[in-house]
Amino acid sequence: MNFRLTFPVAPLEPSLQYSDKILLSGSCFAEEIGARLLQHKFNAQVNPNGILFNPLSIAQSMQSYMDGRRYTDTDLFLHEDIWHSWDHHSRYSGTQQQVVLDHINHAQAEASKRLKEADWLIITLGSAYVYVLKENSRIVGNCHKVPEAAFYKRLLTADEIITALDNMMHRLFFSNAKVNILFTVSPVRYARDGVVENNLSKAILLQAVHHLVNKFSRLYYFPAYELVIDDLRDYRFFKEDLVHPNELAIQYVWEHFTNSCMTPSTQQLEKQVSDLLRARQHRPFNADSPQHRQFLDACARKAEALKEQHPYLDLEEELAYFKR
Repeated sequence: MNFRLTFPVAPLEPSLQYSDKILLSGSCFAEEIGARLLQHKFNAQVNPNGILFNPLSIAQSMQSYMDGRRYTDTDLFLHEDIWHSWDHHSRYSGTQQQVVLDHINHAQAEASKRLKEADWLIITLGSAYVYVLKENSRIVGNCHKVPEAAFYKRLLTADEIITALDNMMHRLFFSNAKVNILFTVSPVRYARDGVVENNLSKAILLQAVHHLVNKFSRLYYFPAYELVIDDLRDYRFFKEDLVHPNELAIQYVWEHFTNSCMTPSTQQLEKQVSDLLRARQHRPFNADSPQHRQFLDACARKAEALKEQHPYLDLEEELAYFKR
């Protein structure tokens, strides 16, 4: 007797490789997958603007990278003695205006360079709802706990999303002829929007993404949303807030991601890297014993061999640990 409905995830072609340069942008779920890519030594940059939920803010951020935009003091605003940018997550906010600008502009420069060189752009859409400043009708990427009265909230249409992403991609493909784009929709439930409203929002995102994927080459879709909502389909796989997938669910999605989106050789290399990472976490009873020194020496040789075979792997921290 089956108690859950599983489904096959179509393999991604072309697939991700360790030599690829990857840029991820979007909701907090992009951070979860991006963190695992970084943990396993993939060459990835994650959320240069911080977490962005709506597709128009994501498209705008990509346009700013392609423009090589630098932010100035007029792009910041002061709220409760903290400087913020409407285009950035609060991780960039701070009490010193110049520090905030330097942090933002450093990330902008890195993202601009990465986008020109990227083999993959992974975009995770979170919500079709946007918050718009009443004073100038500007869509914001983050509200920064400014009082709700300063905004009005509206639901984007699929056409608005398609137009914004289409314009962004047209320009991107002109500047980077090799980049592929992988779309996902976040399985995080935005319960504060309302259950019905959240489902409507996700439906619009899915409609827009599949329209684009079916229309253009070099665009792909990975079903992170369906794996959590339709496959796992149980609150056991959510955190205590009942809206964010828990560690077990994220690991389940990650395993499907590696199996379907990576070449077999990349999967094998990922397992070898994982073995090294686990070895680094090993805590001996006696760190000064000859046996532990032999263990560290063996791990160092494995890391050096991997580095020689795959020079794009960054294993400097592991080598320093094993040779200490």
